[in-house]
Amino acid sequence: MLRIGITGGIGSGKSTVCRVFGVLGVPVFEADAAGKRLLADDPTVRHAVTQAFGAEAYPGGTLDRGSLARRVFSDPAARARLNGIIHPAVRATFAQWAAEQDAPYVLMESAILVGSGGARALDGLVLVTAPEDLRLQRTMQRDGVGEEAVRARMAAQDAEEDMRLAALHVIHNDDHQLVIPQVLRIHQSLLDRAAA
Repeated sequence: MLRIGITGGIGSGKSTVCRVFGVLGVPVFEADAAGKRLLADDPTVRHAVTQAFGAEAYPGGTLDRGSLARRVFSDPAARARLNGIIHPAVRATFAQWAAEQDAPYVLMESAILVGSGGARALDGLVLVTAPEDLRLQRTMQRDGVGEEAVRARMAAQDAEEDMRLAALHVIHNDDHQLVIPQVLRIHQSLLDRAAA
């Protein structure tokens, strides 16, 4: 079974593309959602986060996601500490999940596969890309936040050039090119590769 990453900046349309792959029967692991679950519920992760950021990360025993996010988005060293806790836990969860799947290939969706080193453990990478102004517009509309907040989140993600260099396939989700035919071509290519 191939383990393929699917990545792209915020607002690029990774989730939409993953839904298309899902319709084709491809199992999709959402690293973001897994990371949030681990942060909230996993005792080992909670202990490590409390050690790194203090008990105020879990006031009353519940994760204060907003406070932690503000801290790590404004402080690269804090972000690196948190990523050093979360990324290995997410990768371990993905490995366990992938071993339980019965498919020619599985997808791991994550915006930070290249910079986190996670891409090295995968058999390939698919990049979903869109122009920055469109990504900004989509994210501001979807999340109800301002441009400054979106730009801060963009700055915390992998650089587009780095993702493009690492990618085997690129899907252009720019509102000009149809996404489904691109996904179908990549799906067939990955099926062929898995069967080889």
